Amino acid sequence: MSHGEALGSALRTVRIESDALQALMADLAGDTGSELGAEFGRVVALLRGRQGRVIVTGMGKSGHIARKLAATFSSTGTPAHYVHPAEASHGDLGMIQSGDAILALSWSGETAELADIILYASRFDVPLVAITAHADSALGRAADHCLILPLVEEACPNGLAPTSSTTLQLVLGDALALALLEARGFTAQDFRQFHPGGKLGARLLLVRDVMLGAPRLPLVAITATMAEAVMEITGKGVGCVGVVDGAGRLVGIITDGDLRRHMCDDLMMRPVTDVMTPSPRTVQPTMLSAEALQILEARKITALFVVDAGAIPQGVVHIHDLLARGVA
Repeated sequence: MSHGEALGSALRTVRIESDALQALMADLAGDTGSELGAEFGRVVALLRGRQGRVIVTGMGKSGHIARKLAATFSSTGTPAHYVHPAEASHGDLGMIQSGDAILALSWSGETAELADIILYASRFDVPLVAITAHADSALGRAADHCLILPLVEEACPNGLAPTSSTTLQLVLGDALALALLEARGFTAQDFRQFHPGGKLGARLLLVRDVMLGAPRLPLVAITATMAEAVMEITGKGVGCVGVVDGAGRLVGIITDGDLRRHMCDDLMMRPVTDVMTPSPRTVQPTMLSAEALQILEARKITALFVVDAGAIPQGVVHIHDLLARGVA
């Protein structure tokens, strides 16, 4: 296959799967007369109201999608677990509890391996939600709620390998997970509890987790001279110093750059108020470190003071510390 033929194949695959997603969007929006959007809302309400977990299941390629969706649910505030349909028939049905709900994926709805899970759901009154393209299939008829996917063309030139169909399963499952996230008010701080490691964990660190506090906090009184300010900058090694009033509130900042711009013979004798930048930009301890990094980069500065609600300095966050922690 030539380079041009390979590229043509890739573009054709992306176009076909993109068209499938457009069909799904139209059904969800009700533009085609589909009830998918209304049923989607009912499923979100059902899953949000359950006290147990979402048991996600599927066979073959649908099973791979189901595993991913179980992980996505779990990491976004909806406890979930994947159960393999074949293993369910050999003891894993015991993993399904009365407070759970089952989310079963099957494009045809006729996956034989799902039979025992379907019977178990009926026998023990466990709500069954189907994601399928065929409402009149065995799975579709048995389900309490049926999310009907549009019948779309597979990107496979032979029409055999699941491609567009699994893309629709994945996207609709992601939509369920994120709708539940929003319904529960699941925040970035909540998300961090499930992602403490790696680069994602670093980006979800709070400013208070990376800031320099006492004794590294460089501060001088508003009555100080520039000689005192320079001593504080040099001693603390942060590249700046905060200026506080009599009540301890941050009222200004002096940076290394300010020293260079104001260099003169009597600089050391001048009051800090002659050199400081008043009302400097600050951040709160509970801000995400990634947001603090965005502010630093947008303003082309290297440090921000961290203050409480009363403008009392709590620490200073430096761009080098953020980068060292992997926040970028």
